[in-house]
Amino acid sequence: MNDASEFPREFDVRQCEGKAVRIEATEAEREALSRRFGIVRIDRLEADVELHRKDRVVEARGTMSADIVQPCAVSAEDLPVSVHEEIAIRFVPEARTYGPDEEVELSAEEFDELEYTGSHFDLGEAVAQTLGLAIDPFLTGPEADEARKRPELNGEGKENAFSALKNLKL
Repeated sequence: MNDASEFPREFDVRQCEGKAVRIEATEAEREALSRRFGIVRIDRLEADVELHRKDRVVEARGTMSADIVQPCAVSAEDLPVSVHEEIAIRFVPEARTYGPDEEVELSAEEFDELEYTGSHFDLGEAVAQTLGLAIDPFLTGPEADEARKRPELNGEGKENAFSALKNLKL
């Protein structure tokens, strides 16, 4: 579990079987997450999830949806984006640690597992990570083509490394 989670929603493994939950981020949590992900803002973040437990493994299935505003990767204009992602995560007890040179093979199913310590897991952090993975870091908006034509983006008017090398006299 991440003690520094900006969106903590802890659940007790022993009391979650068959539970349907809806979690929503507060304004302060959305502000903290937008800083974490380097986006302008998060206007809405919520998830509807069903929890099912087998022994100490909890399966969370549902959907996450968010309305975010992020900068265009080229023009830096603010772009509104709606995000809708399926959630399929298993919370598993913390496993043994592996040494730095120890080889570990993971099955495809194991990539959607989050470890927890003790008897509680953090569904909010899992939803936050789902959002983080859904954000397109190279998103471009309608002004991107025009911005690409600006001289400062093309290295015009400035000496770049290649022109500096060309001007060196040997």
